[in-house]
Amino acid sequence: MNCIIIDDEPLAREAIQMLVEQTPTLRLMGSFNSPMAAQEILGAGKVDLIFLDIQMPGTNGIAFARTIPGDAFVVFTTAFPEFAIDSYEVDAIDYLIKPVKLERFQRAVEKAQTYAQLLKADHAASRIADITEDHFFLKADRKIFKIYFSNILYIEGLKDYVVVHTQNQKIITAMNIKTIHDRLPKQLFARVSKSYIVNVDKMESVDNNTVYIGKNEIPIGNIYRDAFFGEFVSKKIISR
Repeated sequence: MNCIIIDDEPLAREAIQMLVEQTPTLRLMGSFNSPMAAQEILGAGKVDLIFLDIQMPGTNGIAFARTIPGDAFVVFTTAFPEFAIDSYEVDAIDYLIKPVKLERFQRAVEKAQTYAQLLKADHAASRIADITEDHFFLKADRKIFKIYFSNILYIEGLKDYVVVHTQNQKIITAMNIKTIHDRLPKQLFARVSKSYIVNVDKMESVDNNTVYIGKNEIPIGNIYRDAFFGEFVSKKIISR
């Protein structure tokens, strides 16, 4: 994957560049101290992955991510974990806390590569073909998949696609996340952020900002928090 680094701090850029050099599947196309400096290469459409700082003088990485043209994936890099929830509101592929360790960095890269392959395989517009009491059929990758509600862990929105995460596979389809949420049973599936829908039967635990499903940590968006807790958590807490 072709990647670039955007960070106003020279040492931070150097640290990410070292991680890129240790990741054989990445090719560094440039390292920039501001989004403005990277405009030309982004406009050329040759970038697959952007490692983007959030807090930079005169600009905000999250606001800039909303303006990035094309299909480039964004991985935010920052020293401030409190921005994590906001980062997923702009379809970021991942969120890395500085200083970034190699293993964590490469997990983010692997996720981006997996999604890039899924997007490449999706040649036709996809949609929900049929829906019943316990399953639905989803057109994706020139096939029709039968997906049982009970097998879905969560659904992730990514640009103009959704990724259905089941116990055994990931299925990507060209669809708005609101469209698929509107078709699913509301007693079972909860919208927890702009980018995520969770199967409430699969939740293992939850805190104020995160739903935990196995090894997956799904962020809870600020505008969805009250409705989610009110409907699916607070009413079911056993009190003494």
